[in-house]
Amino acid sequence: MISPAAPARRRVPEAVHRRRWAILGVLMLSLLIVVLDNSILNVAIKTISTPAPTGLGATQSELEWAINSYTLVFAGLLFSAGLLGDRLGRKKVLIGGLVVFGIGSAFAAFSGSPAELIGFRAVMGLGAALVMPATLAVLMNVFERDEQPKAIGIWAGGVGLAIAIGPITGGFLLDHFWWGSVFLVNVPIVVLAVALMLWLVPDSRDPNPGRIDPVGVVLSVAGLVLLVYGIIKGGQLADFTDVTVVSTIGAGLAVLAAFVVFEKRSDHPSIDVTYFKNKVFSAAVVAIALVFFALMGVTFFAVFYTQSVRGYSPLETGLLMLPLAATQMIFAPRARLLVDRFGNKVTTTAGLLVLAATLAAFATLDADTPIWILEVVFFLMGAGMAHVMTPVSVVIMQALPREKAGSASALSNVFRQVGGALGIAVLGSVLSAAYRSGIEDELGLLPPGARHAAGESIEATLAVADRLGARGESLIGAADDAFLHAMHVTALWGAGVAVLGAVVVAVFLPGRTPAPEGDEERREAVPAADR
Repeated sequence: MISPAAPARRRVPEAVHRRRWAILGVLMLSLLIVVLDNSILNVAIKTISTPAPTGLGATQSELEWAINSYTLVFAGLLFSAGLLGDRLGRKKVLIGGLVVFGIGSAFAAFSGSPAELIGFRAVMGLGAALVMPATLAVLMNVFERDEQPKAIGIWAGGVGLAIAIGPITGGFLLDHFWWGSVFLVNVPIVVLAVALMLWLVPDSRDPNPGRIDPVGVVLSVAGLVLLVYGIIKGGQLADFTDVTVVSTIGAGLAVLAAFVVFEKRSDHPSIDVTYFKNKVFSAAVVAIALVFFALMGVTFFAVFYTQSVRGYSPLETGLLMLPLAATQMIFAPRARLLVDRFGNKVTTTAGLLVLAATLAAFATLDADTPIWILEVVFFLMGAGMAHVMTPVSVVIMQALPREKAGSASALSNVFRQVGGALGIAVLGSVLSAAYRSGIEDELGLLPPGARHAAGESIEATLAVADRLGARGESLIGAADDAFLHAMHVTALWGAGVAVLGAVVVAVFLPGRTPAPEGDEERREAVPAADR
């Protein structure tokens, strides 16, 4: 029986509590915009790599930067964006971020070169950095603690919805309009989200917000850009011992080390490194990073496999990826049921092992593998991801005080984005280097400059084969064979990373999420049926 004093325990105002599910819907729409853009881009990368007027003629390294310029700005500014939300109000920062994201999308749609696209994608990353931490922070402030795991599960399911809608929407747009339409579609969604935000979402802020850390922001972004540049350059040259590659990677690591030292000594750090003394918290964020490292790298080559090797259209590719998204949308909200029964450690470890198995399965695919096998792989991959992201998101968000929800969200998303950026850089470079080594013997008759450009990716080789006409027909089969070999090597690297993540969570994650101090008394007042 609940005592008469029970209502006093509610920390969320009654008016906000009544419309909490509508607010969650608006937050999911804001999240959908950010995730939708990346999932649409995954289908469009082959089209963008096609020479003008169909695309921009972007090289593989330029495609990696088009993705990573967004990701690195996003990751580097998340902490400052979270602090801005804590200080200025999360609603204001959310709306500002949506507006910046919409403007960046509109300019990206009309980019005249790969360099312009990379720059405008960075602007979109700035907008996304303002949006993402604010969504989870608002969520944590409009739901009582006992409803937070359910709300986070639904929120995570929204990611699956966006991943489902994105490739299909992108494929439809590319089949009927020019490549820039995949960015322009964000604008009307932004307008709708801003209108609903103004109407429904309450503002909230941290009563004791931290100070902005400009030195930390500069060091973190500079270090990550140098590191990723060196890795991508190594793949482009197919030589990781090159002086430029080694020196750039070394400089990036040195700057990141300086960032850690500065943060430890700062009285207002972007990252409070004391959080990482908690092994559970550290294991959870590392698991997120490794999941996205593997997933983003594999998604990058899966599009070229379906479109360049198998010959499917962008829309057909989007439909082929539907099982990956649908299973996340279905299983993410229900993953907490397995956590309740088996605990965080078993659920998350199993999810990562399933993910590793599906990544390894890509190493068995060839040019005439029955397509239903790919669909099964995507289905199991989505199920594995759903049973990782929901439990670790709950662990991270509940590990910090309610007032620091912005910081917890930022930490979770920084590791997600950095993991994804490094996945694209590392696995993309492995793909590029393996492809070049497999195709260069077939390019011996080309001039040196053309030989290097043609060996960077399958699309570059096919473009040369098209220009050569009948003389280039032999290159098509060689390009397919070289790409499949490169894909197999890259997939096994991704699988190894997922296994590493499984080991980390199996060792450090708890069986049950530890109850924060004072939470037990609150739980005792909640009827069993409501838990």
